[in-house]
Amino acid sequence: MVDVQLLGPVELSVGGHVVEVGPPQRRTVMAALAVDVGRPVAVDVVIERVWGARAPNGARAAVHAHVARIRRMCEQAAETAREPLRVARRSGGYLLEARLDQVDVYRFRQLIDQARAVERSDPARAARLLGDALGLWRGDPLSGLQGQWAARMREAWRRQRQDAAVGWARAELRLGDPVSVIGPLTGLLGEYPLAEPLAEALMRALHDTGRSAEALDCYAAVRERLAEELGTDPGPALRQLHQAILRGHQSESASRAKPPLQPPSAGARPGDRPAQLPMAVRGFTGRDEELARLAAILASAEGESAAVVISAVSGMAGVGKTALAVHWARRVAGAFPDGQLYVNLRGFDPQGAAAPLTEVVRGFLDAFGVRPERVPPGLEAQVGLYRSLLAGRRMIVVLDNARDEEQVRPLLPGAVGCMALVTSRNRLTGLAVTEGAHLLAVDSLSPDAARDVLAERLGAGRVAAELEAVADIVASCAGLPLALAVVAARAAVQPGRPLRALADELRQAGGPLDALDGGEEASRVRAVFSWSYSALSTGAARMFRLLALHPGPDVGQAAAAALAGVSPERARGLLSELTGGHLLVEHVPGRYTFHDLLRVYAGELTAVYDGERVRRAALHRMMDHYLHTARAADVLVTPQPHPVATGPAAPGSNVQEPADYGQARAWLVAEHAVLLEIVRQPPPDFDGHVWRLVTVLTSFLDRHGYWQALLAAGRSALAAARREGDLAGQAGSYRGLGLALDRLKRPGPAREHYLRALELFGTLGSDAGQARTHQHLSRMSGAQGRPRQALEHAYRSLEHYRTAGDRAGQAAALNHIGWRQANLGDHLGALAHCEQALELAHEAGDVDGQAHILDSLGYIHHHLGRYQQAVDRYRRAAELFRATGERHSEAACLLCLGDTHRSAHQPDAARDAWTRALSLTGELGLPDDDSLRAEILDRLSSAATSGRPSGHIPVRPQ
Repeated sequence: MVDVQLLGPVELSVGGHVVEVGPPQRRTVMAALAVDVGRPVAVDVVIERVWGARAPNGARAAVHAHVARIRRMCEQAAETAREPLRVARRSGGYLLEARLDQVDVYRFRQLIDQARAVERSDPARAARLLGDALGLWRGDPLSGLQGQWAARMREAWRRQRQDAAVGWARAELRLGDPVSVIGPLTGLLGEYPLAEPLAEALMRALHDTGRSAEALDCYAAVRERLAEELGTDPGPALRQLHQAILRGHQSESASRAKPPLQPPSAGARPGDRPAQLPMAVRGFTGRDEELARLAAILASAEGESAAVVISAVSGMAGVGKTALAVHWARRVAGAFPDGQLYVNLRGFDPQGAAAPLTEVVRGFLDAFGVRPERVPPGLEAQVGLYRSLLAGRRMIVVLDNARDEEQVRPLLPGAVGCMALVTSRNRLTGLAVTEGAHLLAVDSLSPDAARDVLAERLGAGRVAAELEAVADIVASCAGLPLALAVVAARAAVQPGRPLRALADELRQAGGPLDALDGGEEASRVRAVFSWSYSALSTGAARMFRLLALHPGPDVGQAAAAALAGVSPERARGLLSELTGGHLLVEHVPGRYTFHDLLRVYAGELTAVYDGERVRRAALHRMMDHYLHTARAADVLVTPQPHPVATGPAAPGSNVQEPADYGQARAWLVAEHAVLLEIVRQPPPDFDGHVWRLVTVLTSFLDRHGYWQALLAAGRSALAAARREGDLAGQAGSYRGLGLALDRLKRPGPAREHYLRALELFGTLGSDAGQARTHQHLSRMSGAQGRPRQALEHAYRSLEHYRTAGDRAGQAAALNHIGWRQANLGDHLGALAHCEQALELAHEAGDVDGQAHILDSLGYIHHHLGRYQQAVDRYRRAAELFRATGERHSEAACLLCLGDTHRSAHQPDAARDAWTRALSLTGELGLPDDDSLRAEILDRLSSAATSGRPSGHIPVRPQ
């Protein structure tokens, strides 16, 4: 057998003999392909995984060279073992072709899912499967590999190993074999000394074997480590177990008359643990008193019946509220093992664009891995789902930069064990009155603390040598950490220059602009900014000013290049200069944001130094960048022609051309919040860009369930199109509004908007627009239980797609027709239409459409009793779903494939398909009560052979 091994050193095993892969870079390339076995990996993705965001110039050539060596190695191994393993070239990247069970991390997950499927019916087998999964580990995963990607994967797999070990230990304890788990758990706790679930399982095993004193010693050791490293105490579950042992609970083996100590719920699955905190604050210091107060509040909250809410950092702008909140939240993250949520509420955004509650809640639901179809349409219901997801979990929620109490209240967790940490320029006393919040005001740093900040960044020796100059710098910075960071960055790049010279230069800084917020302190901070700004190169200063025109909440490198009208390479250097001077923050790799005060300052500068013509040209490049890149991405994600043209892009717009479906979707996911902000607050005289951008975004927002956002964007688009007097824009806006209202379960208004769109598209003679609108009406009619009306709209959609010459659209319409016919019992008629649809989808190159049509054909053949044909269609559909990255659709398709095998009296094949489906839902992090995962678990648990056909409805038709 030939295996790719990642759970330890990256190695290739052939018949039990290890083949050395090569140097660390090549091992990382091998791992980068193996983690996506069976799926194409773009070269740019491989580069990012190997080198991170700052790859060397020769990275692409190096990847090609490493892949060539890996390909030869795999071919030799496959020939020796007579098993499949090869590296194939795919559009823009590479594909490792192998079975999932040939990669140890996938085999590990499969064994865990198989154990979960039988843990109730056959606990002994579940224990064996979990033991086998743990036996695959040969050391630290990706051992010896460097970089952020390897570190992220390593940490995620370690958590999965911990969960598997706890599950195995609990299974063995239920089987009455505590002795067998003590040794392995002792070793694992040595590797993960802060993992409370491991300590809990070990304590139970020790107690059940009569070694209660050792169990109490184990608790004491864990408590000491938590206090030393995290500044916290053990969680409720561990404390309750400790108390139970102290009270003299007898173990199950000692007394069957009393129940054994029951383990708590396993809690969230690994995939459901958000980790949204921004990157760690470098050189944080000077807030010992505030940190101690927060620690005391957390300690006093243990055992309370309600969640704790803290206005931790009320204070003026630039005082370091966010830095304090993020630093402390990271410090105590171990006390909240189910994850961390973070959002910048932008309550004091200079442009008045506070984060909409709908987008904040939806962002939290996305962090939990909630699929779009499970997101309820109404805001109130979404808030309820968000709070339900927090129930039973220990999580910290950081609500940063809040405007007032009302912005915060819907986001506060109500679950015991959760904590909300709120920051605001206001004191939010209303939260103390009604929610029992602990208020903590944060002031400017004292001179001593400010000096410590400079010492941390510049070195204690340099600061001690010029105490008088340091005192002047501290005074100029008004004790604000933001200003101190800016000054320290300037001083750090001039290590040989005396601090006295810097202090004198800072004191003399000034200019024609007014103070940012008024008042002496703000005036001095503005002087700090101007001093640092004056040290920038001409290009960096220009980019700093023009970035104030960007709507936020953050900006990517490509968009920054468009604003400044420079090349991406030049933009990378300018952004690095700005972040090095602390005038910009790279809050996540490749994405940048301003502090509010710096945004105000940049805005004042661009108003003074950049004329109207320059600012408008920059805005035009930015708007063209987003519009044309969004259109290029949507063409790959939705291969139907748009009913509206965008025209040529302005020179310097730096339009991106995603290479494939994956890159296109990733760009839309990363940028959609910015695009919605542009639509919500568009610059003047860009109405044409606004409605075109919404038209392009409609399919993405719909597919990902951003229906409230689509509704708001559609209204903005309609207003913009009306101002411009553009009927095409109005027609597209009515279609988008109808779709949003349809998804939000408001069929009456949705139909009105659809019909208005049809009327305008008809006036314009737009067959493409009419076709897509009839397609929506077909889907809505079918959902309302009007199959014949749905069929009529599907036929009308087909007519218009044919007139428009849109083959992908015709394929979609024919699939609609076939599906509606199948619903009406006309399976032979459905078969003819879907086979024709498949042929057209092939011609159009619509891979996504082919997958959904094949899924429909599998369903039709199943109902015709043609099980072998159904198996063939479902298998091909699953392969295409995997190629397009639609893992949820792939899992649903495999469920149906298993049902067909069952109906064909092929129980082993059925179980194999269901097991593969379960593995996919595990990778997606779906909880066991998810409808799809629950169905799969039910199939595997019952091993039913009734031949009952599946009730699965494929994702298509849309």
